[in-house]
Amino acid sequence: MSHPPVPPTVTVRPDDVRYPALSRGFNQRWIADPDYVRMVTSPQGVVTALTEAVNQEPSDDFRDRITVRSGGHCYEDFVCGDDVRVILDVSPMCDVYYDPALEAWCVESGATNWHGYSHLYPMSGRALPGGSCYSVGLGGHITGGGYGLLSRQAGLTVDYLYAVEVAVVTERRTVELVVATRDDPDPDRRDLWWAHTGGGGGNFGVVTRFWFRDPPVPPRTVLLTARSWNWSDFDKGSFTRLLDAYGTWFAEHQDPRTASGRLFALLALNHRAAGTINLTVQVDAESDDEDDEGTAAMLDFLHAVDSDAVPDSRPMLYSAAEHAAVPDAWSPRLMPWLTATQALNSSGQNRCGKYKSAYVQSPFTHAQIEAMWNYLGNESFKKFKNKEALIQIDSYGSAVNDPPYDTAAPQRDSIMKMQYQVYWRRPSDDTEGDEAENLRWIRETYRATFAETGGVPIVGGNTDGCYINYPDVDLGDEHWNTSGQHWSKLYYKDAYPRLQRVKARWDPLDIFRNAQSIEPAPEP
Repeated sequence: MSHPPVPPTVTVRPDDVRYPALSRGFNQRWIADPDYVRMVTSPQGVVTALTEAVNQEPSDDFRDRITVRSGGHCYEDFVCGDDVRVILDVSPMCDVYYDPALEAWCVESGATNWHGYSHLYPMSGRALPGGSCYSVGLGGHITGGGYGLLSRQAGLTVDYLYAVEVAVVTERRTVELVVATRDDPDPDRRDLWWAHTGGGGGNFGVVTRFWFRDPPVPPRTVLLTARSWNWSDFDKGSFTRLLDAYGTWFAEHQDPRTASGRLFALLALNHRAAGTINLTVQVDAESDDEDDEGTAAMLDFLHAVDSDAVPDSRPMLYSAAEHAAVPDAWSPRLMPWLTATQALNSSGQNRCGKYKSAYVQSPFTHAQIEAMWNYLGNESFKKFKNKEALIQIDSYGSAVNDPPYDTAAPQRDSIMKMQYQVYWRRPSDDTEGDEAENLRWIRETYRATFAETGGVPIVGGNTDGCYINYPDVDLGDEHWNTSGQHWSKLYYKDAYPRLQRVKARWDPLDIFRNAQSIEPAPEP
């Protein structure tokens, strides 16, 4: 039985049964009311849809933005804002295949992390060093310099990006499909490739395809450990010793040629209301024998961090925000890499959320540790009862800090990356749930941690700014950011002027914009 061909685009309007689901993303905090959502199935379909969208008259002056969605995980209202007129959804474009013409693996922009693991790896024996959350779309993840549990041994996803295909809008409101490569002879196209190696998604056009050369080979097997501590067993002294040991160990192990330099850990400092602090650790290993290099690195890390200087740990029985619990891995378990990746799937529920980030270049100061202790429910916010509020501290650096090419991801000398997260339920589309109190917790906790540098992790000191894939509009609010450093400095450091020039060249009409999009370069 033959099936009708898939149309290049599908239009979903407000009277369509699919509209309520497709006018929002993973973060239920943001619900748009666009004229329509256009599902696109091919690069040429993107050209057609974008041409129509940019040449239509807005129904009102306020709702005039055209936005792009792949996985729908946008942490701010950059895709599903009140001012959005059209959403171009590229999620149907999720193929993964080898392209002999470019001698590279092609990944379409609607693919997710899971497509990379479940399709690219079985076909090629290779994988992108991306995140552990399956449902995150690669269209945004890659362009912001995505990372994951393999990054300390393999670097960032963009370190393997060879080419990118982008639908761009010209000054004449026509749309062109441009393929830009790392070694492109045209400097403007080469800059367009570079801008997609950390310049953030939705800034220059609609990405349709990525090509990767020689992506890394994941380890055959890994050791995975998951442990928890009871909050009730901690005092300020033991909490300080835990964070001191964690930061010091990663400061001392930054060589990706060693197993210790490849070990990746996630420390979830849940609010005290959750009852536990969680730790997940992974390292490549050939066996669980103590003579194996990976096993030795794991045991050395656990001896340093889960030591006699802190309370006794227990098996991890409860999840931490986006990461699933692994209850049977208190003792390190040897398992295939893909099996371990599946065990850590953190897609989570669709819910409201707010996020903040920080790159950390050296162990925490005692003032930073004291602030975290206080605001996790020990001195401040004692009556705050949200179990899904946390500060997650990921290990970082090693191979990340030795990139093979110049990229737009500028934070290349940190040892840890912090993720401030808070989640809450939205009872219905007409109510916001407990938004105000949750926002107050994350904002005040973040400001207290970095009180010595104007409430944000400035570029300089022991921090190095913020991660564009965890966008935070508070960085542009003088009430919450008194550092004197603009949000563009915190995200992009000295790369921002070049990104502005790319923006002026490839998006001259500023079609692709949001509250923190790249601003066009000023007139000379």
